[in-house]
Amino acid sequence: MGSGRSMKTPITIKRGTVAAVFIDLQEEHRQDPRYLVEGFAGILANVQRLQEAARRNKVPLHHWAYIVDLDSQDRPFHPIGEDGKSAFSDKSDPLTEICHEVAPADGEALLIKAEASAFRGGPVAGRLKASGIEWLVVAGVWTEACIDATVKDAVAKGFRVLLVKDACGSGSAAMHQTAILNLANRLYGGAVTDTDGACRLLAGETVTVWQVEGSVPLRFTFDNAADLYAGL
Repeated sequence: MGSGRSMKTPITIKRGTVAAVFIDLQEEHRQDPRYLVEGFAGILANVQRLQEAARRNKVPLHHWAYIVDLDSQDRPFHPIGEDGKSAFSDKSDPLTEICHEVAPADGEALLIKAEASAFRGGPVAGRLKASGIEWLVVAGVWTEACIDATVKDAVAKGFRVLLVKDACGSGSAAMHQTAILNLANRLYGGAVTDTDGACRLLAGETVTVWQVEGSVPLRFTFDNAADLYAGL
């Protein structure tokens, strides 16, 4: 694993500098057979714990939903169903609703995005920066798609990302785990942890987390990817 040195580092997140970001935790991922997320019930349970910890510690929560509106978006290669509507997350589909267990509470922002990343455009990143936010706790689905795009854009905009590996998911464990490893390899300034670690960090504790050292330390293979993921 790179140099062989431990990449686990104790960190503390200063109160008032962190926000929590929840990506696309929508009903289609447990109800539409085409878009089921493996282990989604467990992911939702972990997200509930994260949200409770954020609210308890006065950390702002931002929720995103992916909504496709082909009437107003120019998407030349977008997959379309037989009904002429978007093959996923169509604006008319009730399954785009956020799962009730993890839905925004009163006063929390529900933001609509029309692409993979929550931070590609719009004013939200600037507002977070202006309010003193340095860290973003990120959870949601799908890891290799909307989580990946959101994390990379957040890092590019100067946020430190705390990626909560067991509060994210995808269509299969292999898709999810390799996506987390890919992000971990390039998560400059940020860290990977699990729900327990994230809840403790939100409470102001010092927690030992995985942080990237150097460039691309995790040279994973089909044989060792699951073990490397477990070690993050």
